[in-house]
Amino acid sequence: MERPYFAHPTAVVDEGCEVGRGTKIWHFSHVMDGSRIGEDCNIGQNVVVSPGVALGRNVKVQNNVSIYTGVVCEDDVFLGPSCVFTNVVNPRSAVPRKDQYRETLVCRGASIGANATIVCGHRIGRYAMVGAGAVVTHDVPDYALVVGNPARQAGWVSEYGHRLDFDASGIAQCPESGQAYRLEEGKVERVS
Repeated sequence: MERPYFAHPTAVVDEGCEVGRGTKIWHFSHVMDGSRIGEDCNIGQNVVVSPGVALGRNVKVQNNVSIYTGVVCEDDVFLGPSCVFTNVVNPRSAVPRKDQYRETLVCRGASIGANATIVCGHRIGRYAMVGAGAVVTHDVPDYALVVGNPARQAGWVSEYGHRLDFDASGIAQCPESGQAYRLEEGKVERVS
């Protein structure tokens, strides 16, 4: 029976994982038992997807990304080259803490830049953008742009990834899509 997904001959796809139709898994990647990958995903070279990880539909994972147990990525998430997730707050080699993994949720449409580190136990909001090299140590709001170490909010972005400049009435428009957004009480929502 033919697989509904593509895996490069050097990739290791363990028995007991789920991989959706149309997904591509590239060179030297390892998809481990108990992980779930949705349809039409792209798993770049040298990626590890650990047990219990769940990736939604159309998730793009660039080369050299480590996705550890406890990470959930919703649909349309982008994980930039060499970004990494943690799953224990205070790891020690001599102290077993597999029962203390903390969940990290990356919500629909969010993008995480190259070499960013996501400390476990946080939520990356819908369509948020984490800048390259950022170290996320707290929740990131929907549509927020965060940069630096530790990551701090530097603005807001549209669903197309453009910075939003809000007028006096709290309305901004994406220059590419024309979609309108409202900023109210420190939260952004799309209004068109």
